[in-house]
Amino acid sequence: MPITATNPFKGRHYPGEVILSAVRWYLRYPLAYLHVSELLAERGLFVDASCVWRWVQAYAPEINRRCRHHLKPTNKSYRIDETYIKVKGQDRYLYRAVDSTGDFANLDRRHLII
Repeated sequence: MPITATNPFKGRHYPGEVILSAVRWYLRYPLAYLHVSELLAERGLFVDASCVWRWVQAYAPEINRRCRHHLKPTNKSYRIDETYIKVKGQDRYLYRAVDSTGDFANLDRRHLII
């Protein structure tokens, strides 16, 4: 079913919020279609995994098109910036991923390993 600009969820059995939530969960987290359908079942919506697959096939390209320009551009070349620091008198290993321009790209958090 093609996505129209006026009503992209026309003819669907479930509301658009449910469909977008399922597609977003699948795209954002490492979940299988069956896991997404189980998450929906926990919320009282019984959807087959093949239905979630059809939603992802139909709506993921459109979500990608609309969200791509909001994402921070990244570089494909990364290096690890690492050092040891003292925390409360103990040495800790601190590392972070940095791209070739010195930006932290998608890894904005510093990870502290104990």
